[in-house]
Amino acid sequence: MKRKLSGLLRAALRGPRRSSVPVVVLAAVAGVFAPVPAYAAPACGATGSAPPVQVAHIPDWVESIAVDKRGRMFATAYFTGRVYRIDAPGRTPVPLTGNVGANGGIVVRNDGQLLVGTGNDLVHSLTGDSLPISKLLLVDPESGKVTTYASGLGGIDGVALAPDGTVYTTTLGGRNIGRVTPDGRVDPAWAQVRQPNGIAVSPDGKQVYVIQTAIAPGLYRIPVDDPAHPQRWISAAPSDALALPDGLTLDGRGRPLIATHAAGQIWRVEGGSLCAVESGMRLSTQITYGRGGRGFSAGKLYRAGVDGRIYEVPAGAAPSANRSPGADPGTQHDDLSLQGLSSVVIN
Repeated sequence: MKRKLSGLLRAALRGPRRSSVPVVVLAAVAGVFAPVPAYAAPACGATGSAPPVQVAHIPDWVESIAVDKRGRMFATAYFTGRVYRIDAPGRTPVPLTGNVGANGGIVVRNDGQLLVGTGNDLVHSLTGDSLPISKLLLVDPESGKVTTYASGLGGIDGVALAPDGTVYTTTLGGRNIGRVTPDGRVDPAWAQVRQPNGIAVSPDGKQVYVIQTAIAPGLYRIPVDDPAHPQRWISAAPSDALALPDGLTLDGRGRPLIATHAAGQIWRVEGGSLCAVESGMRLSTQITYGRGGRGFSAGKLYRAGVDGRIYEVPAGAAPSANRSPGADPGTQHDDLSLQGLSSVVIN
């Protein structure tokens, strides 16, 4: 595994698109190849016994994933800049677009259209606060037609969609949290959190949750009516200083779940602290829950990563969705009210 990841990272660093190497990978190298990883958040109290199972593979770094109401998954591919559609677990991923620079987060709007972040690379991340020139793209999930939804944002890593249609974005190499209102107003510096990465919105739309990836990893809450005063909610343990938390989503009870690059764990917030839902999944970028009654169905947790592999993670599933991993549930309906309200990337 280390040899494979080492080759991937070397190829990325020496490839023709050097400037596109994400900020987080430079820090991830140290964490992934450390002789004895110290990261070990305690296991959550009640997790499934079935191990993760691979349900799809994209030949690229998968930065972010999201699922629509029909149970179809959409993914952003970091190096090729494409958006992929996967109709169901086990199906072959189909490139929905060409290289449109889709290397950031992805979310699905209520009308089924996709919002995709661009500029999630070293240059745009480090200059995003002072030169916010990145775009949020609108992508048709059927035809792949691409239009610009908003521009003037910092390099977009995470993307989150609020219940009222407001979009929030993060720029990993800076501090700014961007905001795009439903009527198209863009504020590239709506709030600030150091090294912001994963992002999600509370079900009531009153809080924006943001991951701080490096330096002092933790989870922030930003009051929507007072964005100038982000509140540090939970800090990672000192042993997780190099865990590199990345993507963020919410479960059916509104609890944040966090993917980690170097720690290889999926964390969940419980009782004001972090516990591990799953371990052994290095270089994870994003996690999301399924939707609908078939395909990538409601209540099931999915993980994407640098290796391009997408896994179902039974340990993170809602109780009623904890069936055989990868199976199509047919007419199963788990109407989790939070599904689709938030999504991030890292990613």
